[in-house]
Amino acid sequence: MTPFGARLRALRAARGMTLRRLAAELQVSAAYLSALEHGHRGAPGPGLVHQVNEIFGLIWDDAEELARLARLSHPRVTVNTAGLTPEQTALANRLAQTLRRLPPETVAALHALLDATEPPPKPRLRRPARVPEMPRPPGSPAAPPARPHPEAAGGRAPR
Repeated sequence: MTPFGARLRALRAARGMTLRRLAAELQVSAAYLSALEHGHRGAPGPGLVHQVNEIFGLIWDDAEELARLARLSHPRVTVNTAGLTPEQTALANRLAQTLRRLPPETVAALHALLDATEPPPKPRLRRPARVPEMPRPPGSPAAPPARPHPEAAGGRAPR
């Protein structure tokens, strides 16, 4: 079962809604919805997630959480380790080989470790982007020519 499937099933149970009734409201087959809940289908698209949010009246944090769970619900994950370190590649392979055997406490600890890890900051631009010039009304004086950036001509920027 996927995280999205588990949450969807819990929402249905809490509202006393059958699989067939929810499928009819979403305009999908009951078989598709069952496969989605059990992780036999790919992650749902944003449109279906939005429909589920509307049907169950989920707003703000609850709706955002359901969308996050949908993004984490790909039942067949592929990890491209090209360009990663040998240690990272080994970790990906070990995790793939042992994931089914990990006890729930270990899975929870791995989630907590990943949640606590900050993503690296995005690289900053070296210089600010140029702002496009606004068109001048007819008859206004011409603007002075723009000076090229000192580094563009092979020179050094003043300090």
